[in-house]
Amino acid sequence: MTPFTPILQHTAVKIQRGPYQDLNVFYGDLHNLCGIFYGHGSLEEALQNAKEQLDFCSVTGHALWPDMPEPDPEVQYIIDFHLEGFAKLRRLWPQVQKTMARFHQDGEFVTFLGFEMHSSADGDRAVIYNGASGDILEVEDLTELERKIRQLRSTGVGVIALPHHIGYLRGQRGINWDTYDADISPIVEIVSMHGCSEENENTRPFLHVMGASDYESTMACGLARKHLFGVVGSTDHHSAHPGSYGHGRTAVWATARTRHSIWDAICQRRTYALTGDRIALQFTLNDQMMGSSLSFTLQRDIELFVSGGAAIDCIDIIKNGRLLRRFSEDEQRSTSASITSSVHTKLYLEVGWGERKVRTDWEIDFGISEGEILAVEPRFRGSEVVAPPEADASLSREHYLSHWQANGLNRVQLTTSTFGNPNNSTNASQGICLEVIMPRQAEVRSTINGRQVNIPLSRLLVGAKADRLGKIGTAGFRFNRAPEAWEFNWHCQFTDTVTQSEPGGDTYYIRVRQKNDQWAWSSPILILDD
Repeated sequence: MTPFTPILQHTAVKIQRGPYQDLNVFYGDLHNLCGIFYGHGSLEEALQNAKEQLDFCSVTGHALWPDMPEPDPEVQYIIDFHLEGFAKLRRLWPQVQKTMARFHQDGEFVTFLGFEMHSSADGDRAVIYNGASGDILEVEDLTELERKIRQLRSTGVGVIALPHHIGYLRGQRGINWDTYDADISPIVEIVSMHGCSEENENTRPFLHVMGASDYESTMACGLARKHLFGVVGSTDHHSAHPGSYGHGRTAVWATARTRHSIWDAICQRRTYALTGDRIALQFTLNDQMMGSSLSFTLQRDIELFVSGGAAIDCIDIIKNGRLLRRFSEDEQRSTSASITSSVHTKLYLEVGWGERKVRTDWEIDFGISEGEILAVEPRFRGSEVVAPPEADASLSREHYLSHWQANGLNRVQLTTSTFGNPNNSTNASQGICLEVIMPRQAEVRSTINGRQVNIPLSRLLVGAKADRLGKIGTAGFRFNRAPEAWEFNWHCQFTDTVTQSEPGGDTYYIRVRQKNDQWAWSSPILILDD
């Protein structure tokens, strides 16, 4: 048996076909923050956390807000902490660039320098450089920002502006599709801790103090106007934890884990948005990959390969904002289900629960009695703090410095801490998922804070197994149900035959929903009208 490399492991994806066959999927977070402005935690901590579970990362401190609200006693505290944060980032900017450069290593972990500009009128932008050096651009509005980006590009500097939390009301930091420029902004963030901006009804509604989402700022509205852009997810996490599980992540199809290759994938819109799990999503239309623009054709052959992080619930083809085709579990079961002696599955261990604000430290050894670990997927979360008034000094941020490492051929070691769930609707657990091939009669073996817990795989194939560290109210752990391979590896095909397109063309994209409420959205494909 060959040992897996004790660094970040991708889901063992072996489904590359057609235009994806020479590419690999890599996972990152292009929009998140820390204490380099008014956030929390150091840049070093942020990048170290990122290296635990991501391939690439940009940390984007707030830098300017040209059309900030006028001084007003009711909102002055908001204005003040923004201005203090902007000044802090400028003071730290030389060191920020050095730190981003120091953490970058092609082949292992890729960094991109970035900063954020707020815009009430046109929507916020994260300005991201193809490298670890660049200036904070001083501008008066989006028009001037885009002009300066074009000037930089004319000198060979790679730089884009990423619209984010686009779903907010236009004029209140939601996107303005009238001023959107796909050349400057080839990708658009559609999910983050703020919520999901896909369409009117979403899996994750906008709940932040900034307000509710509005249709005219959604992805659906932008596609209806025939804009072509790649989609990404980001955490927008403010406490030094890029990739904080469940808030949003970006996946790219690239040739290698290098800055050049990942940047090329971003600019070519070979991207898709995730909430958390490393879902591998391949989408082609007439053998062209996501993010493409195609000439008019009557027959549109759609093919999907999806390797999920858990059991898939359904996969949707969305055409022109409407559901065209839904693939469901019963179709996959009827063609794929069979009993074999060896099982290809996902073993997901979560730890947490217990009394709120009561810290529990965890030392875990997790693995299998027989078989092979194909990949390790950490699912680590950071502190749920955004603005300074929300900070709770009673919760030390150091407990979010989770770490994992390989321990031989078929085990991993994990150290982390939890504080219980802050309310009955927010999951604050930490977790790790092993993708394995193992005999059906083998055991899942673990030592959790000194307690040995061995569970037959056959038991987890039936359903989850939970327990506590002690009496009622103490922290607990849960081994999630282990899905069969057919539940998370789906291959779907569909042909859409048309007589004409909508004015401006037809847009298609893919939406994946897992049973554990983790999602993925592909970048769209545009078929031009005739």
